[in-house]
Parts: sequence; structure tokens; C-alpha cells
Amino acid sequence: MREKLEDNYRHKGLRKKLVEEIRRKGIRSEAVLEAIGKVPRHLFMETGFVEYAYKDQAFPISAGQTISQPYTVAFQTELLDIKPGDKVLEIGTGSGYQAAVLIEMGAKVFTIERQRELFLKAQAFLPTLGYRPRFFYGDGSKGVPSFAPYDKILITAAAEEIPEMLLAQLKTGGVLVAPVGSAGGQEMIRMVKNGENDFETSRHGYFVFVPMIKGTSNNHVK
Repeated sequence: MREKLEDNYRHKGLRKKLVEEIRRKGIRSEAVLEAIGKVPRHLFMETGFVEYAYKDQAFPISAGQTISQPYTVAFQTELLDIKPGDKVLEIGTGSGYQAAVLIEMGAKVFTIERQRELFLKAQAFLPTLGYRPRFFYGDGSKGVPSFAPYDKILITAAAEEIPEMLLAQLKTGGVLVAPVGSAGGQEMIRMVKNGENDFETSRHGYFVFVPMIKGTSNNHVK
């Protein structure tokens, strides 16, 4: 187990190069870059892709999902404008990599995953690295209302539209970031909640995410 969780000088050197690459691509937040530089992405990868962990690419993980491209993780995180102590709801735990980046920035993370296989893996794995978000299994489009409101909400899968239930769980002054559109491509949307039904929306380019999975499962705290 110790060998499996090894994070050596080579890994740290590769992360440093990755940070410089995404900096060149336009990420300006030093806090985001520092967090990307701390999280050992190779430990989140499927075995066959470990050697490519510090390439700025997305790779397959279990259940037909992906671990996002580091630039995309950094881009969404920068749009969220995370402040230490922010209460963040993440829709789509996936590998847990994005949650780890948020925690490195001082966020209190509540993360929900619809794929039970991924939920169980992340729930078991993240604490071994010292990352302890609150884990939930269920339909992310419904959010986690019992712990609302949230300072920030991040959707990490393609949404055809922003679920009203999530907007309702965002506190006034809060920020929601989501890729919105069809399976072929989505536009990155940032919404600032100025009042109960008053949202300021900005658009930030096109990306491709796996679709958000909706279901009838009740949400469960773990």
C-alpha cells in the first residue's frame, strides 16, 4: 500500500511542469495553481494510465466516466473564486481529484456521486490522502438540501440546463459554475446569485464533459 501511495520527487517535478503548462494556457490564480501542484493526480488514475497522469489530458476511470483534464479543473476552480472556509457543493465526485483540489484551497467540500462504484471508491480512497469531504450518494441534480445553503456550487458533468433545486441551494452572493449544453459540447456558465430570483450569468467558452446522470435514487449521507 505504501508503494501504491508513493508521491516521489519525480511526481512532484512532473506536477511542477504541469502547473507551468496550465499557467501558460491562461490560468492566473496562484491559489489554484498551488493546489494543482499539491494534489498527487497519479494516485487518482486507473493503473493503465498512471504514467500519463501529468499530461494535461482527461483519461478514463471506472463506470464509463473520466478524470478531467487538469486545465479544465483549474479553469472551473478559478471561476468559482474559492475563499478559505467556503462551503462548496460538488456535483459529480468522479475520481475525487476535483474535490481534493478544492480542499487544498481551504474549502469545506460536500460532494455527491450518482455512480455507486465511483462513490464507494472515492469514499474509501480520499481519506487515505488526508482529504475528508462529506460524501453523498444520489442524484446530483437534486443537490444536498439538508446542508444548504452553499457559498459555491460546482457541476462537473454536462447539464442540459441548470437544475432549479441547485440554484435554490446557493446562498445570496454565491457562485455556481457548470458546463451547460448537449452531449456534443457545452458552454461553461458562471452564475452569481444576487437575490432569490436574481442571477448574473457570464459565459466562458466551450468544453466537453460526460453527461450528468439523473435518477430517482434518494440521496444518502455517508
